Amino acid sequence: MHVPRQILNFAAIYFISGTCLRITMFRRTGFQPINGFARTFARFNSTKNGTGVVFMNMGGPSKVKETYDFLLRLFSDGDLIPFGIFQKPLAKFIAKRRTPSIEKNYQDIGGGSPIRYWSEYQCKKVCEILDKNRPQSAPHKPYVAFRYANPLTEDTLKKMLDDGVTRAVAFSQYPQFSYSTTGSSINELYRKTLELDPERKIKWSVIDRWPKQAGMVKAFSQHITDKLNEFPEEDRSKVLVLFSAHSLPMEIVNRGDSYPAEVAATVYAIMEKLKFSNPYRLVWQSQVGPKPWLGGQTAKIVESLEKRDDVKGIVLVPVAFTSDHIETLHELDIELIEECENPEKVKRAESLNGNEDFISGLADLVSEHLDKKEPYSSQLELDCILGGQKATGTFKHPDEMFRP
Repeated sequence: MHVPRQILNFAAIYFISGTCLRITMFRRTGFQPINGFARTFARFNSTKNGTGVVFMNMGGPSKVKETYDFLLRLFSDGDLIPFGIFQKPLAKFIAKRRTPSIEKNYQDIGGGSPIRYWSEYQCKKVCEILDKNRPQSAPHKPYVAFRYANPLTEDTLKKMLDDGVTRAVAFSQYPQFSYSTTGSSINELYRKTLELDPERKIKWSVIDRWPKQAGMVKAFSQHITDKLNEFPEEDRSKVLVLFSAHSLPMEIVNRGDSYPAEVAATVYAIMEKLKFSNPYRLVWQSQVGPKPWLGGQTAKIVESLEKRDDVKGIVLVPVAFTSDHIETLHELDIELIEECENPEKVKRAESLNGNEDFISGLADLVSEHLDKKEPYSSQLELDCILGGQKATGTFKHPDEMFRP
């Protein structure tokens, strides 16, 4: 759940059980016999106009002046932070109140969020690889659809329709699935499809999770090794590796959200690649408010460890993020590391950003997804059962999104 702590802090008291994003769900349809087989095959492999590849994420303001609009959209989302009949006035009040401090944070990291730059870069490179390796589904057209920032989902969908796209893959840029991230993006895509593409000219499938993707694991492993090598050789094997992911309220976890398990799977895969060379832990950042969240907290764990003489060093790894953003560049680099008593002992591994192994892995994911001819992962149906209990404004059956 990647909502910046600085943004949510003001509204933490409102973050109650209803905050679980209402996910629009897909189920495994499988192939139908005889005519159904041909219909399903054609549906998910139509390449007349190529294949749209849509990177979906929450996004962030690319420029400081976009901060208010970003915050207003975020707090106006009743699925994320439910204010009931007071949604609109409270959203405006909170956005206006929080904008100055959030603008300052974005100014501190260079004048805006780099998420759009890296998302567009990564998606473009993925499509270039696919064009070379998969002529049968080419041309592959790169798109980015953000939940709260430009380019918004609705604007991206309009562009895709103008471009004549008839087959598209919604590619969640959250490697580990949660109702509150991937679910929100899919929800918005469904709403805007009803509004802008009621005839369903675009046939969709979705990559909804990929916590152990080999390219991602390799990239993280290399970035950790690079950072470990900055410590004296005699201390290197004793340096602690702390994997930091955005926390999640326990009331969401207790509904059966798969996020904690999938983040842990990512961490284990990375350490397995590193042959468990160093002591490590999974810690959680950005929790706010008085309600229970996943812990231990990144800041508290680092504070307790960096003061110890027997701790030779700490490497922080932003394990649930695919690029730099405010939570790496500000929350970790500025708020945490610069305020340590021994900042020289704490280093952060580079984010994935333009790593070629990572980007190649993303291309592999899309290619494998297209080859499988499946609309979503086998886990998403259970997500629907566990997470859709209080869902509103979404379809009740997958056929409403994926018609035979």
